[in-house]
Amino acid sequence: MELIEGIKSRRSIRKFTDEAVTKEQIEEIVEIARFAPTWKNSQSVRYVLILDKEIKDRIATEAVMNFDWNTKIIQGAPALVLLTTVDKRAGYEKDGSASTSKGDHWQSFDAGITAEAFSLAAYAKGLGSVILGVYDEAKVIEIAGIPEGEKVSALIPVGVPNEDPQAPKRKEVADLLRVK
Repeated sequence: MELIEGIKSRRSIRKFTDEAVTKEQIEEIVEIARFAPTWKNSQSVRYVLILDKEIKDRIATEAVMNFDWNTKIIQGAPALVLLTTVDKRAGYEKDGSASTSKGDHWQSFDAGITAEAFSLAAYAKGLGSVILGVYDEAKVIEIAGIPEGEKVSALIPVGVPNEDPQAPKRKEVADLLRVK
């Protein structure tokens, strides 16, 4: 798949077939996504693959802040990837001080870049995904056993698409670009 076509045609997928997603498939996707740039090459993004239905269902029912839309998406996905970041690494110096006035903003920035790289790689490998942001981080950490020192940046349900959504209307370049 050509890069530009992939960027333009990849969609958030919220409905999946029952076909299983394997650890090997996610390893291939992470192999690609690991090349996403990060603050000072900190490489602070981590992935937790949830294939266990009980853990996935607990996250879907206990950790999405009663947002039924996310519950249905997660329960309908054969796999759930938790995108985490090592806390206080991106945007910080070795002594623990913030490198810029943005503080831990760079941690989220790196997670966003990596989430998109992961989603594009999944799409190139024939899988669909959607990046979810409504969740109770403490509850996800508890249920999934995320190590101390890591924060949850996104929940990414993954599976074989069972829908072909059309692109929503996009703003024109003239509305997005300012030239000075």
